[in-house]
Amino acid sequence: MVRPYTITRGRTAPERDDFTLITLLTTAQDPRDAYGAPVRPGRLQPEHRAILARCRRSAAVAEVAADIDLPVSVTKILLADLVSQGLLLARAPLSVARAAGGPDLVLLAAVREGLRRL
Repeated sequence: MVRPYTITRGRTAPERDDFTLITLLTTAQDPRDAYGAPVRPGRLQPEHRAILARCRRSAAVAEVAADIDLPVSVTKILLADLVSQGLLLARAPLSVARAAGGPDLVLLAAVREGLRRL
């Protein structure tokens, strides 16, 4: 078993502070740096490779942490490494209401009534 301290190289917080449990992550198809040059990944740890493999399909931070069996705090540090290298894309999730054009008032009323019956 490798200790989280070793995996994160002694870091206790990610460089980015904007990851939440529901931040969506996707592996970059054609990673480029800030100047438009192709990114060549450096030497990646096994955990970094596992994250990239998992994020071929969009996944939330919590899902990635569960899949690679690491604490969320450690996972966020590794995710920040990959985002800063341009290998992983992170975005806030779209709200269901906004994606559907607004809240469904009929559905909300039905949920409210169901909760009242409990």
